[in-house]
Amino acid sequence: MGAPRSYQTQALIIGQFKLGEVDKIVTIYTPEFGKLKAVAKGAYRPGSKLGGNVELLTHSLMMLARGRNLDIVTQSQTIDAFTELKGDLWRMACGLYVLELVDSFTVENDEDRPLFDLLLDALRWLSQSDHSEIVLRYFELQVLNYVGYRPELYRCAVCGSPVKPVVNFFSSDRGGVLCPRCGQKDALSSAISVDALKILRLWQSCDYATARRVVLRRGLALELEQVTCQYINYLLQREVKSMAWLHELRRSQMVVDNGRARN
Repeated sequence: MGAPRSYQTQALIIGQFKLGEVDKIVTIYTPEFGKLKAVAKGAYRPGSKLGGNVELLTHSLMMLARGRNLDIVTQSQTIDAFTELKGDLWRMACGLYVLELVDSFTVENDEDRPLFDLLLDALRWLSQSDHSEIVLRYFELQVLNYVGYRPELYRCAVCGSPVKPVVNFFSSDRGGVLCPRCGQKDALSSAISVDALKILRLWQSCDYATARRVVLRRGLALELEQVTCQYINYLLQREVKSMAWLHELRRSQMVVDNGRARN
């Protein structure tokens, strides 16, 4: 017997685009099947039963029918709309960033339940926490673990010597930390402080409850972001669009804060 004509799954909506006047193609991430694309017919029609149940940043329970090219969403019921996330521009931008990371690093029909659970947890953390920088950096490191790009943080990625507690270097093309001697010979590497390396090591292997206890100074937070984002951009061979939006939002907020300070 062949596969059942219809099937039910939890789904996190991680991408979407319009198809014709009223239909939508959604990219969903599921615990059983990994990433899938499906058609939500009539999703843009006023009063559609699908409507908000197939919007980005939504956790839904879906019924799908198998199609010749794309499966079809026949029913969808929202489990969590993440209203706190969608009601705040910064949090929403952070949420869209974690969706884009998963979409960028995964292929269709490749089951990875731990990655589904990580993504779902990250959206909950972003909804509930004021420490979005920690959530994003922790999430990035965990995603890199799951997709096979775990950076080497304990031994020099060139000579293999144990990394000492001094200012070292991080090389995206080498996939990890370089000792001072090797780092100085690598024009594309950048310095990484002792504190930044300690935090990356912790977040690479701890749970989120432990990760969120870290207190980040502003300069250290920016250093960690630079290291992880440069590595991710190198792996993808492009800039993550939603990270560029986060940078723009941060710049805009700094302008507002500076204006208030002068007044």
